[in-house]
Amino acid sequence: MDEVLLRSLTPSVLAVLVRRGADFAAAEDAVQDALVEAVRVWPADPPRDPKGWLVTVAWRKFLDAARSDAARRRRQDLVEEEPAPGPAPAVDDTLQLYFLCAHPSLTPSSAVALTLRAVGGLTTRQIAQAYLVPEATMAQRISRAKRTVSGVRFDQPGDVATVLRVLYLVFNEGYSGDVDLAAEAIRLTRQLAAASDHPEVAGLLALMLLHHARRAARTTPDGSLVPLAEQDRGRWDTKLIAEGVGILQAALARDRLGEFQAQAAIAALHADAPTAEETDWVQIVEWYDELTRLTDSPVVRLNRAVAVGEADGPRAGLAALAALDASLLRHTAVAAYLHERDGDLTTAARLYTEAAQKAPNLAERNHLTRQAARINSRRDGG
Repeated sequence: MDEVLLRSLTPSVLAVLVRRGADFAAAEDAVQDALVEAVRVWPADPPRDPKGWLVTVAWRKFLDAARSDAARRRRQDLVEEEPAPGPAPAVDDTLQLYFLCAHPSLTPSSAVALTLRAVGGLTTRQIAQAYLVPEATMAQRISRAKRTVSGVRFDQPGDVATVLRVLYLVFNEGYSGDVDLAAEAIRLTRQLAAASDHPEVAGLLALMLLHHARRAARTTPDGSLVPLAEQDRGRWDTKLIAEGVGILQAALARDRLGEFQAQAAIAALHADAPTAEETDWVQIVEWYDELTRLTDSPVVRLNRAVAVGEADGPRAGLAALAALDASLLRHTAVAAYLHERDGDLTTAARLYTEAAQKAPNLAERNHLTRQAARINSRRDGG
């Protein structure tokens, strides 16, 4: 059974049902039922037209559910709209589904959760693990989101800014999670860039490309994280970097700065440095100042503290960090790094250990645990 094929067909099949009159929640349930049926039937009897098979089965599943609901007045109309047999048209409706899932009536977290479930094909458990919440809590969140958009049609989508936020978060989930969605997020952002003149679409695409260019160097063969300063820059994808920088320069030339362009500018400065020691940290701090002005985000201020520590010394970084809420995710890890840079190995080892206990995923936890062990080894050796 080709799970990748099933996952790739899910958005188009879901879109067909919604266009034909199914509300989103019922359509999503019907598609999931069809996927279960495919897992059961296809190994012994694979269809010649997988998408057409899924559309037909999902539509019948939806009709079965609709017929059991006495309140549905359009039952006969829905029967008459059953898709004709034959190959289904090769239409990519995924981006339209992103707009639907990113409806303004949803919070960003609910929009991302719904997109990951309905379009990305992740299970509720996988999404709950990504958000560090109980599975039951995430199931309720997704159910509420589906009910919210159940009456929304494709002529009532979310706006571009909301879709960009969802695409960015989906990219990040694919970049660091168990299921690879990063390449799909890039593909959809390329589609959006071709159809939109919004400079922040270009900024997001540039940011994705610049981050994706470093992907091969981010982990070791056993999955361990490699910090940016220690990455083998010879493994960075120079074609993606050149493309990302070109897209960013064209966007910046329009003088309509947004947060994705500013983040891409920071990524471009990292990509431009031949070695970690040659990174232009002063200019990176200036871009973080712009980002702070645009977003006033605590996460941006946290990253700025790291940049200040590199540009002006660890004590300046610690002073910037002191102004932030200590409960902020990764605050302790940043403090550990800056204390190590300042030569306080005892404090650094303790903070690395604390940070490992708070890590949002296993890879980061293991990395921080190794950092603590490394510092303790250095200290004992000294």
